[in-house]
Amino acid sequence: MATRHSSERYTSDDVSTDTACPECGGTVRTNASETVCEDCGLVVADQQIDHGPEWRFFDDDETTPTRTGGPLTVARHDRGLSTEIGHKTDAHGTELTGRKRTQLARLRREQARGRFQSKAERNLAHGLTEVRRVASGLGVADSIRDQACQLFRSAQNADLLRGRSIESMAAASVFGACRCAGASRLLAEVGELARVDTARVENAYGILNTELGLPAPPTTPRQFVPRIATELDCPDRVRRRAHTLAEQAIEANVTAGVHPAAFAAACVYTAAHEHCHSLTQAAVAAAANVTTATIRVHRETLTEQVV
Repeated sequence: MATRHSSERYTSDDVSTDTACPECGGTVRTNASETVCEDCGLVVADQQIDHGPEWRFFDDDETTPTRTGGPLTVARHDRGLSTEIGHKTDAHGTELTGRKRTQLARLRREQARGRFQSKAERNLAHGLTEVRRVASGLGVADSIRDQACQLFRSAQNADLLRGRSIESMAAASVFGACRCAGASRLLAEVGELARVDTARVENAYGILNTELGLPAPPTTPRQFVPRIATELDCPDRVRRRAHTLAEQAIEANVTAGVHPAAFAAACVYTAAHEHCHSLTQAAVAAAANVTTATIRVHRETLTEQVV
């Protein structure tokens, strides 16, 4: 009888019928991708068929047909399971008849009427749309956007929308998600994109933080240094020096009770002057959304107690 060697290829039938290793007779173990002998290490079979769902999806501009829809997401009120009814062509691109188009128009009208089952679901859809709009304007990551959407859902479930606008709570959810993720975003930046006053966004964030107990760590000047340095187009040596100044200021406990973005701007301004990089106080103040007087005060603190 011929003996099988490790270089031979075994089919799936060999794996299903044999209970031992065909090479040494040892125990065969099957993991997620291959079947391996525990004794000699022979790979009996690999590249097994994955019978699970295919979560891959394609962009709208690609012509490759989609095997499945997009993955579930918390950024939409229906988790991304909404139905869209076509207009003029069917799934194969064939043009529909006039009678069929009229029927689809009636179906679209009824589908639009029954899209929301309650007023709360309608408010949720509007709020999540605002969350996505504000998050897109800030350019935050998709993970932070999804956290903001989940935070808005939690606020609605806790009945925090009563007596408050949906727009303010949506903007506050984005700001709260940025704070919890450690992303450097100012409340004024979020207020500029919100469709309500910044004071209402601040009030809504206070309610979220108090009622839901957000795990938001305190912001430090170190978090705002990269963003301010990038906006001012500072070289790497200035960026590194400003980061070092911010860390030394935190260790010296001179940043307690001060505006973190303003102190970070003072660190960038001080580091730029140390490396002879041309930078004005007005430009730095505009990048941090503070006044030039604030920059001068924090620079004096850096010069006296840190540098």
